[in-house]
Amino acid sequence: MELLISAGQLLTGPAGRGISDGAVLVRGPEIVAVGPRAEVAALAAPDARRMDLPGSTVLPGLIDCHVHLAFSAGPDPVGDLSATDDATLLEDMAHRARLLLDHGVTTVRDLGDRGFLAVRLRDEIGAGRRPGPRILSATVPLTPPEGHCWFLGGVVEGEEQIRARVRRNAEAGADVIKVMATGGGLTSGGAATWESQFTPEELRAVVDEAHRLGLPVAAHAHGTDGIAASVAAGVDTVEHCTWMTRDGFRALDDVVAEMAAKNVYVCPGASPNWRAFAARFGEDRARDVFGRLRWMAEQGVPLISGTDAGVPGAVFDNPVGSLEFYAYLGFPNDQILDMATGTAATALGLGDRTGRLAPGLRADLVVVDGDPLVDLAALRDPRLVVAEGRTHVPGPQPEC
Repeated sequence: MELLISAGQLLTGPAGRGISDGAVLVRGPEIVAVGPRAEVAALAAPDARRMDLPGSTVLPGLIDCHVHLAFSAGPDPVGDLSATDDATLLEDMAHRARLLLDHGVTTVRDLGDRGFLAVRLRDEIGAGRRPGPRILSATVPLTPPEGHCWFLGGVVEGEEQIRARVRRNAEAGADVIKVMATGGGLTSGGAATWESQFTPEELRAVVDEAHRLGLPVAAHAHGTDGIAASVAAGVDTVEHCTWMTRDGFRALDDVVAEMAAKNVYVCPGASPNWRAFAARFGEDRARDVFGRLRWMAEQGVPLISGTDAGVPGAVFDNPVGSLEFYAYLGFPNDQILDMATGTAATALGLGDRTGRLAPGLRADLVVVDGDPLVDLAALRDPRLVVAEGRTHVPGPQPEC
């Protein structure tokens, strides 16, 4: 059956492009028409389901480019993970995926789980057996012995093991390869957050094997050296990209220029809890650290949105909190929305499937009251979410 949604405003994308008093016609999993209300309504079948929402805005479904569905977002997600068996963990992950869908997220990129569970969940959602967003899964992230997130099972040592792990992930259904180019704060006893974990040659082996198999590479990289080596190796996205060194922070102009020239996307992974950083370190230092993102964007580096949902404080039910981080930095709302829709879709290789409201694309959209171009808070309580043509009305979930 067809679904006709008429609204006071459609944000078709990009750059805030929209239609006043418009309508979207959905047939199955696909958008078949977008335009002025009367024109689109004339195309709908007599038995189409019709929703008339004159005070609402329809926009593309949000895309969260960095989540960890296997993590609890509690104070000790690693401990929670180790205490949870796979069957229970899959149910927990499904609960978190639905939370994201409740809040308007129709696509996520899961950048590290255990036991290929995100692939199982992806396929169940895709088959319509569970509600949730489209999932792109990295499966098990590559890390050295005792490296960042070693407990997920992706430990490798040397180029031969690196290539074998990439092939195994691909065979298990990975949509993207994740490599922990530097250390991270979630793992104790390993490399410091700023320290590199792989040599430049090893990173090139990751990229070479992944690209040979048609898979993109996402590099977790906080440290300046690790960022530079990842970009030189040809990764497709850099996650976090905080430019940390042993003694502070140092961004490299030539590497930023290379990122802009190669169209290497940066996903800062701004947690909804980002304000806690500012409170802990002080507004001046926070603005200095955060300001590097604005500077990179001004140099032409494309930014995409991601919440790092699952790590401490990065909850699954507040994607808008992460988007507000960019408003804090002075980005205009139309650009912020692009980072979470069209630009994100292009970065993930989905630009011909989602990220805009256009005929022929998948029916991924969210209906909200008010105007998010004026106030991002309008995104907080969606009235309706449509993911791959399946309608979802946000509401209470059973306890998992």
